[in-house]
Amino acid sequence: MMPSSSSSSTGNFLLSFLFALTASNCAAKNVSCSSSPRQLSVDYYAKTCPQLELLVGSVTSQQFKEAPVSGPATIRLFFHDCFVEGCDASILISTTPGSKVLAEKDAEDNQDLRAEGFQTVSEAKALVESRCPGVVSCADILAIAARDYVHLAGGPYYPVKKGRRDGKISMASRVPYNIPRANFTIDQQLKLFNSKGLALQDLVVLSGAHTFGFAHCKQFVSRLYSFRGTKQPDPDMDPRLLKSLRMSCPQFGGNSDIVAPIDVTTPFLFDHAYYGNLEAKLGLLASDQALFSDPRTKPLVLQLGKDKQKFFQAFSAAMEKMGSIGVETGTRQGEKRRESNMQT
Repeated sequence: MMPSSSSSSTGNFLLSFLFALTASNCAAKNVSCSSSPRQLSVDYYAKTCPQLELLVGSVTSQQFKEAPVSGPATIRLFFHDCFVEGCDASILISTTPGSKVLAEKDAEDNQDLRAEGFQTVSEAKALVESRCPGVVSCADILAIAARDYVHLAGGPYYPVKKGRRDGKISMASRVPYNIPRANFTIDQQLKLFNSKGLALQDLVVLSGAHTFGFAHCKQFVSRLYSFRGTKQPDPDMDPRLLKSLRMSCPQFGGNSDIVAPIDVTTPFLFDHAYYGNLEAKLGLLASDQALFSDPRTKPLVLQLGKDKQKFFQAFSAAMEKMGSIGVETGTRQGEKRRESNMQT
């Protein structure tokens, strides 16, 4: 979820497609699925680090100006963290040199995670430590930073409940079966989301984070040439989009660094255009377009595509729910790391 890359190669693709449209249009644990642990609260650091959100905000606002891709990169980082071991910042832990056990961040499924996401948390953590040493967890900083970027890109500003602690174990082997893939069917997506305590509505709403960000060709190339082994392109893709994508992403070979915007109409804004795109068969990923094709999810896609405020309200609630997956709280679980990228 939330592929978030960008490069100069995106420009040519985007211009060509938009022209076509104009011509025609941080301890091992069992992950709890509790949606609202009592220990989490908005004012958790009110006395111990009252300036926390201002400190993190100073970093995210600067990063967003310098590298807008930091936004989708950090939100995707937050998602990948929460879905694997719960929201415990275990995605930030580095593999110990010489160790045969790789950390989460080194898993194959996490190789496309942008450095800007990690950099945001690292810089924010360093600043917070300089003012409130040993007080704030990396997990809470990641949650706050993700919210900041949603808002900076034009999305809602929602309160972030805090009080998470950082996990002590990070294993790449636990990543593959906990991260949804770009070609997942609705059944596969629902099974995974349900296992995290998330419902069908959460799946549709959280997928809306794809309203900004980018994806590499490998994540959608099968739709262009042989969708699900048919040797034909996906019939649920607009022919104009198909033609533009094929120009950038050949079936074999090609530049592995090439990316395309997931939201082809407003790729740098956090809005509800993503849902309208699905209705127009302009979804980039198969897992996204399936939301419009499936009768269980289509009604909500249509609703959110027509009502930005409804989407913003639903997204805020879904992010709070996701941000509570398997959290480490209290003094007997987890820790508060002094650095964001400590080793396993």
